[in-house]
Amino acid sequence: MGRSADRLSLALLFTPFALWIGLLIVLPQLGIGYVSLREKVGVNEFTFGFGNYAAFFEEPIYRNTLLRTAWISVLVTTLALLMGFPVAYYIAKIAKERSRAGLFLMCLIPLWVSDLVRAYGWILLLRETGVISTTLVSLGIISGPIEMLYNDVTVIIGLVYTVILFMIVPLVSTLQGMDGALLEAGYNLGGSRLTVFRRIIVPYAMPGIVAGCIITFMLTAGSYLTPILLGGKNSSWFTEQIYTQFVTRYNWEMGSTFGVLLLIFTSLVVWLGLRLTGQSLATTVAKE
Repeated sequence: MGRSADRLSLALLFTPFALWIGLLIVLPQLGIGYVSLREKVGVNEFTFGFGNYAAFFEEPIYRNTLLRTAWISVLVTTLALLMGFPVAYYIAKIAKERSRAGLFLMCLIPLWVSDLVRAYGWILLLRETGVISTTLVSLGIISGPIEMLYNDVTVIIGLVYTVILFMIVPLVSTLQGMDGALLEAGYNLGGSRLTVFRRIIVPYAMPGIVAGCIITFMLTAGSYLTPILLGGKNSSWFTEQIYTQFVTRYNWEMGSTFGVLLLIFTSLVVWLGLRLTGQSLATTVAKE
């Protein structure tokens, strides 16, 4: 009776998660994969094959846009790690107990507004008649207003600002579990700050680093609003290609193909990152 009740309780607890995974993730992806294999041969006439995938690899602009998206996503992830690690270390190991909650809350504040509002906030700052350009002209630093939008630097800044919190949170969670005696032992054995950082702190924080990198890379590669609003028509972002196929050209077969390829490509990049760092998803999500 007791074992049956435990199984029923486990099934009831697991059902919402299973429904969420099945209905909102697995089923839509299966549908996207099915549509991507359809090839239009006439009005409402389709056959099945890999023609859409062949068309993708035959068109250089599609390949280059995907590679450009991946490259910028890797760069954004690297910058988010370099900027987020000191912040996470300060919150987890240096800040006093009373101030940690306040510092963490400050990191969460940008998430209280939507991506759209945050992007328009950057536009107000960086456009030709924006705050920064107007201030520089008023101070006599520049002779005339300058346009700071619609370039790769602005897109990268906006993306780093958007995703850096998702790098800080797993790092703080990991670093808080590090015993201070490890650091003291490292210094007592004659290790310099660089040696302690390289031999003790980084290896201990590696699961948080890997988790943060996976999250930020996936969010960056799949983002749409920030690259489009800050990069303009020259952003050449892959999700823009997906939107164009689905909405503008009403070519659901090609849009689904792009979606599947983006998922496969980003998964390969994550797998490669895990292999290069000697980590696995199991050690990342369940650190002992």
